Amino acid sequence: MGRHGAHWTLFIATRLVGVAVDSVLMGAAYVAAVALRFDFREPQWGWRATALSFVTVWAVQLFALIATGCYKLPWRRTGALEMPRYAGAFALSALALTALRWYMPELTLAHVRPPYSITLISTVLAFCAVLGVRIVWRFYSQARSNEKKLLRRREKIAGGEDVLEMLRGKTVLVTGAGGSIGSEIVRQTARSGAARVVMVERGENALYEIDREMRAAGSNAPCVPEMVDITDADRMKRVLERWKPQIVLHAAAYKHVPMVESNPLDGLRNNAVATRRLGEWSRDAGVERFVMISTDKAVNPISVMGMTKRLAEVLLLELNSPDAKGCVFSCVRFGNVLGSSGSVVPLFREQIARKGPLTVTHPEMKRYFMSVEEAVALVLEAAAMGSRGSQKGGCIYTLDMGEPVRIVDLAEDMIRQAGYKPYVDIPIVFTGIRPGEKLFEELNVSEKSVYRTGHARIFVCRDPGRAEGVDAEEVARFASGCPGDDEVRAFLKARVGAQ
Repeated sequence: MGRHGAHWTLFIATRLVGVAVDSVLMGAAYVAAVALRFDFREPQWGWRATALSFVTVWAVQLFALIATGCYKLPWRRTGALEMPRYAGAFALSALALTALRWYMPELTLAHVRPPYSITLISTVLAFCAVLGVRIVWRFYSQARSNEKKLLRRREKIAGGEDVLEMLRGKTVLVTGAGGSIGSEIVRQTARSGAARVVMVERGENALYEIDREMRAAGSNAPCVPEMVDITDADRMKRVLERWKPQIVLHAAAYKHVPMVESNPLDGLRNNAVATRRLGEWSRDAGVERFVMISTDKAVNPISVMGMTKRLAEVLLLELNSPDAKGCVFSCVRFGNVLGSSGSVVPLFREQIARKGPLTVTHPEMKRYFMSVEEAVALVLEAAAMGSRGSQKGGCIYTLDMGEPVRIVDLAEDMIRQAGYKPYVDIPIVFTGIRPGEKLFEELNVSEKSVYRTGHARIFVCRDPGRAEGVDAEEVARFASGCPGDDEVRAFLKARVGAQ
């Protein structure tokens, strides 16, 4: 049986279970109505006729629920908007039973139709029971539903003494502070003992939101908003000179593969050239530790975004030289962050809200995922070990992200969490792989590819990747011109692209 057939089978099975549960609830409501009406005594027409009349009530109420489409509504989506439909179904059933009683007034037909009073009481009780059990199930499902369960593994967040020691009393500058990762870095550094957090972000709204959040949270560490573009040399130098940070956590970057693929020169300037210059300015300003957030797409990159991030790694780590003035430069690679802006999770959420379809590029497309809290906690752990022992400088750290998740499985899980059935309530369509995309990203943490560190989930890359003929001045000159898109792609591929 194919995937679609299996989902239709499950859909039918769940609806049959729903009918069975409703039948029990209707029966209980009818028994309660008879008991209340006759003070728990036997009706004058006897228990047998009472039981037989319930068959009529059950059939009429069940038909009304089906006719009004109540069984098309997932239980986990039942709320105030669905209440009128259920109310209409039971009102229809009450009208039908009342008409039946009017056409059959004889007591000898009590086994066929219930009296008016029983119809009224049982209808009210059955409506409350049927709707109530769905609302209870909705709250239960929501309590169990968690975006982090989409990881298909247990989330692991651990803060270490090394992180607290690294941040204690230090001024930390975070670039891209309004983004998903940058804002979480701000939260975790602020509550981990930093003396001050300087939030650098060029987007006004994003900066406003994280600034408002940190003020409302009453953080012990002052959080300073600086609306600055990292490519603006004069402004960035003034910020570094004013706040004199000891630690820079660099999360600002263009991250969306299709956008950078269409705008390669901007990706080169923002991701690679600006990172190198920010590293130089930080070194000259007395920064002690500089950590760049990289990506799994920098491993054997084929996309422009991946190549610009790989080039940024090379250009930044070149600064780990004898004249680095005591600053340690390192990079941390990891995969996708659940729920980050522009990622697949919020896209699927929007598509589910519109009742689909959900768009997946390929049935076998896989990606690594972490929660943003988990990723940032490990980034800080890696930053803390960046100046210890043989790992001092020149390091690209790789995080163990568990097993990759198929995007189509993620789509199905999100549809179920929303209370719908995949391929039944909401379709999934395959749109084809986009330029620059891979079926599988690479984050190999086998002993052939990485060195172990003191942390079970943080590794040091043995072979970070190609870096042929990379010269910082040449890259800067090339990017300062106005090369065409194909020229930029060729320039990147010749130096860091996958072969």
